[in-house]
Amino acid sequence: MYTGNGHEERSESMKNVRDVKDLNDMNDIKENHNVIRNKNLSRSEKNKINNRFATITYVYIFIFLAMTAYLCYFLGFKSDSFINNPYNPRINNLSDSVIRGDIKSSDGNVLATTVQNNDGTFQRSYPYGEEFCHSVGYSVNGMSGLELDNNFNLLRSHSYVVDRVQNELSGKKSQGDTIVSTLDTNIQKACFDAITTKKGAAIVIEPDTGKILAEVSKPSFDPNTAGQNWKSISSSDDAQLLNRALQGKYPPGSTFKIATVLSYLHSGGELTDRFDCNGEYTKGGYTVHCANNESHGNQDVTQAFSNSCNIAFSQMGLKCDITDFDTITDQLLFNKTLPGKFSNKSKSSFKLSKDDDEPMVMATSFGQGKTTVSPYHMALIASAIANNGNLMVPYDVDHIESKDGDVVSSNSPKKYKSLMTSDDAETLKTLMRKVVTDGTAKSAFKDSSYTAYGKTGTAEFNSKGDTHSWFVGFADNGEKTVCLCVLLEDTSSHAYTAASKIFSACFN
Repeated sequence: MYTGNGHEERSESMKNVRDVKDLNDMNDIKENHNVIRNKNLSRSEKNKINNRFATITYVYIFIFLAMTAYLCYFLGFKSDSFINNPYNPRINNLSDSVIRGDIKSSDGNVLATTVQNNDGTFQRSYPYGEEFCHSVGYSVNGMSGLELDNNFNLLRSHSYVVDRVQNELSGKKSQGDTIVSTLDTNIQKACFDAITTKKGAAIVIEPDTGKILAEVSKPSFDPNTAGQNWKSISSSDDAQLLNRALQGKYPPGSTFKIATVLSYLHSGGELTDRFDCNGEYTKGGYTVHCANNESHGNQDVTQAFSNSCNIAFSQMGLKCDITDFDTITDQLLFNKTLPGKFSNKSKSSFKLSKDDDEPMVMATSFGQGKTTVSPYHMALIASAIANNGNLMVPYDVDHIESKDGDVVSSNSPKKYKSLMTSDDAETLKTLMRKVVTDGTAKSAFKDSSYTAYGKTGTAEFNSKGDTHSWFVGFADNGEKTVCLCVLLEDTSSHAYTAASKIFSACFN
């Protein structure tokens, strides 16, 4: 008999089925949601991994580019100094198979050579002794000069291959290459003889090429006996090993008025501006005197430059815009590494700011203050003036040749940069010409074989008033031009007297 329980059971069963289905649907939804979430997480993780790989890739690319850039810089600018280092064992090992080459002057004279002793050993010989001791240098207990700058080239041999092979098989050394310098023996001797003080320097440059024609520093020493006398030479109170032409740092004295007058003219001054000089001038509690308390009276800028009037230039300096001062000295290469592949050349220093007081501005304007400069630097400035504002790259090696006379490599004139405009150069030529015709150097240049231009300078270097004497300038005879700088340390003598003798040797 039917009681109704069957219907209820079926309803309950269907309900259970639906519940199970709903539960499965919910599980499916959850599962799908988890899958989607996992997919999103996976995509996010992949993006993070990709970003990491990209970062690492960029870092490695940057490192590679940086190393490539440094390698190019090293090969272009630093490799020579490492190769030529006298303590480089690999270079020194070349001497086992190569006889160190000769160094010659531009006029064909041997300045350094290697001779064989009776016991079979080799020794460096310097036929001109002290005259070239700093420019050619030495090769014992280290090196200097051309010996250092061309160490690698002197220990290479480009003689005929057959000769080199035969020498190697027979255990003989091949002859190293010859350095033919730009140095002139006659001009070098004139510089050496013209420096009559115990300490001093002179350098002569051909302005339209950049060739160094002479380079002298005193006190000198004999490189032939440097090995035996090394202790006394290296410990000398007079700094015999110091190449004062390249490495000396001195207050420029009135030679710095070249920079001051350019700064004044660029600040709006005119050559026709006039100044009164009564022998002394006081400003800001600081009193300026002209040499020997001389009174120059009323004068324009040209006359003040030729008379080297400290009072007029103190006033010019006070009227200069410090920014113009900085710009001019920057153009003239102060506080910069100077051009030329010469070891140990000094960087000149100029320090003047808007915070400096009037006395410092005044002192700086006539070449005292905190300014220091080398004779080499002043010669470069003169060279640019003589060459219409353009400075050529200085060099002291004309070419390198093999034992057989074949040219291995050579240097040619290259422009470094313009230090000033051609108009500025012409202005300075006019001013510097006036110095030797009517100014402080008028008594010196009587040789009619050339026309001279220059600027004298007297620089105090201690509180006692002791002085160095400067002359910087150039001369021409219509066919060639030479420029020079002469410095005589701690003396009352005049550098322009030495300069006139050097100019005469250059043109006669």
